[in-house]
Amino acid sequence: MNKLLIATNNEGKIVEFKELLAGSGIEFVTPAQINLQLEVDEDGSTYRENAAKKAIAFAQASGLISLADDSGLEVDALGGAPGLYSARYSPKPGANDRDRRNFLLKNLKDKPRPWTAHFHATIAVARPAGEIEFAEGNCFGEIIPEERGMGGFGYDPIFLLTELGKTMAELEMEEKNRLSHRARAVMAAMPLLKKMLSEKNS
Repeated sequence: MNKLLIATNNEGKIVEFKELLAGSGIEFVTPAQINLQLEVDEDGSTYRENAAKKAIAFAQASGLISLADDSGLEVDALGGAPGLYSARYSPKPGANDRDRRNFLLKNLKDKPRPWTAHFHATIAVARPAGEIEFAEGNCFGEIIPEERGMGGFGYDPIFLLTELGKTMAELEMEEKNRLSHRARAVMAAMPLLKKMLSEKNS
């Protein structure tokens, strides 16, 4: 089967995608494995635009079918923020994940709880010629004011899966790979991936 390129430089996402694609029969590589250094400006106005932009850029640069995602946390009390800007949600440059979590909690401090929210992921799968397919996934829960758990990345330690009583950062990887927004988007994308890769090989 032709290789699939995971079109991201985010190490947290790469770890998740490796786990999600394990056992699928799909052979995949990362940009580092093929010595591809590429940064793509995520300046689209929707998750689809950003995911498509990344997938096409990596596919054209590598000659490989490429999978990219754009994802975000949408908090109802903040009108859906940080949304598209989740990875850049901070009043200061050079912020890390903890800075972004603290900024989110600061903005929620005076809002009544529960702070209902959901994670959204859009996956784009692109061929080098520019053909592209999409899949989406959501995970619903709420934001809590204290961090819990050592796993995951981003907003995972303050995102509570209400029915389980656990934050995303408290989940075992196997459990997260059934429930997360990215897991659900990958599951929805799997038929597209296999179809595109098999057509490439036929």
